[in-house]
Amino acid sequence: MPLLSPAAVQEKLKELPGWSLAGKEIVREFSFADFVGALRFVNAVGERAEAAGHHPDIDIRYNKVKLALTSHDSGGLTERDFHLAKVVDAISTKN
Repeated sequence: MPLLSPAAVQEKLKELPGWSLAGKEIVREFSFADFVGALRFVNAVGERAEAAGHHPDIDIRYNKVKLALTSHDSGGLTERDFHLAKVVDAISTKN
């Protein structure tokens, strides 16, 4: 999958409140009421990511979850990363 240009990345980030650019990744931190809520979210993200064949870096700390998305096989950000970010955002509103 082709890499997005820096300008395209910035445009796509405008559609994803809470996400930011960190090097060749887009990142976001999510907060939940407790560890169980955070774990439920991580499991839901994991299922969708596995189904898509696209796996985020996940850091869970009690009730906070930080996700980082990049297309490792492409060497940076692609459409696939932004699609998964939208899926993740939809999951976060359900947890």
